[in-house]
Amino acid sequence: MAPRVVVVEADGGSRGNPGPAGYGAVVRDPETGEVLAERFESLGTATNNVAEYQGLIAGLTAAAELGAAEVDVRMDSKLVVEQMCGRWQIKHPGLRPLAAQAAGLVGRFTAVRFGWIPRGQNRHADALANAAMDAAAGRPPAATPAAAPTVGSDPATAPASWEPRPSFTATRLILVRHGETEYTEQRRYSGRGDVPLSERGRAQAVATGARVAALAPSVAAVLSSPLSRCTATAAAIAGALGDVPVRTEDDLIECDFGQWEGRTFAEVRERWPGEMDAWLASPRVAPPGGESFTHVAERAHRVIAGLLTAYPGETVVVVSHVSPIKLVLRDALAAGDGFLHRLFLDAAGISVLDRWPDGGVAVRTVNDTAHLAAG
Repeated sequence: MAPRVVVVEADGGSRGNPGPAGYGAVVRDPETGEVLAERFESLGTATNNVAEYQGLIAGLTAAAELGAAEVDVRMDSKLVVEQMCGRWQIKHPGLRPLAAQAAGLVGRFTAVRFGWIPRGQNRHADALANAAMDAAAGRPPAATPAAAPTVGSDPATAPASWEPRPSFTATRLILVRHGETEYTEQRRYSGRGDVPLSERGRAQAVATGARVAALAPSVAAVLSSPLSRCTATAAAIAGALGDVPVRTEDDLIECDFGQWEGRTFAEVRERWPGEMDAWLASPRVAPPGGESFTHVAERAHRVIAGLLTAYPGETVVVVSHVSPIKLVLRDALAAGDGFLHRLFLDAAGISVLDRWPDGGVAVRTVNDTAHLAAG
């Protein structure tokens, strides 16, 4: 039976504006969140707005092919939403044919409702659009339809429920930020530089090991970023657990802060005010010569997905850095990107979350530092 009402989420982008461009679109069941169709395609060289309109057209086309009668369109492009609602004029001549094509598709449905959503709520379509942009730029895609979040794998689209779940079927992730370093104390950007634990940091690692052992006497694995401040913290935890082997995972490394590495927050604000404002405004923006949070999120997602497959129903300790842990928690809480700059994670802080096979998520603890109170 054809669905009567569907949700279309669409996005598009361009790296350069104009530059290598692509779009992504997802059609969902509004009740269950089930993905009914996906579309993504490279566009060669185009602008952001052209790509966004093409994403809308692809989503509406897919909804029509499914036989839907009504469509709720959700996009993070204010321009496309306002223009399709008739509240903003379409001044750019290159967009008018695309808007007319979209309007023609709208006429095929009983009703089409347009709504703006924050970018953080449009991650699936965004991932598909980024895969298309990767292809347009001639490099391997960071996300593909097979790897893009779907119901059951993406916390943002996991089925909602207040019902108690059996804890023994969940994979429990104990996320630990490494202990203090000199850079931590001096409030410096600390990314790929291998800054060791300070004396206080080593004491924190021991205290964290005791806390983790109390939380989870049975742990299947301890994973760590390859940087020494994490491996030393992970070793202390593994020792407290009875010498559980520590495995390093390159994708758990901290964000590459590029030219900001080793500089204080105040120095960066003074020397790169515009770049910092842009970085704070969007996870897609990287520090000069560095890495964007969007890319960090992609590799953190790979790690978590691998753990859910390798250790179903078991407990795993993950020792990493501020950025990867924040991004995992953002997605687990289905939070917006502003979460990244509002959540504070202390050195040696512990966060705990459960993931079920059906995609259910329970965040149990965020930034627990009770074990450090005496220090």
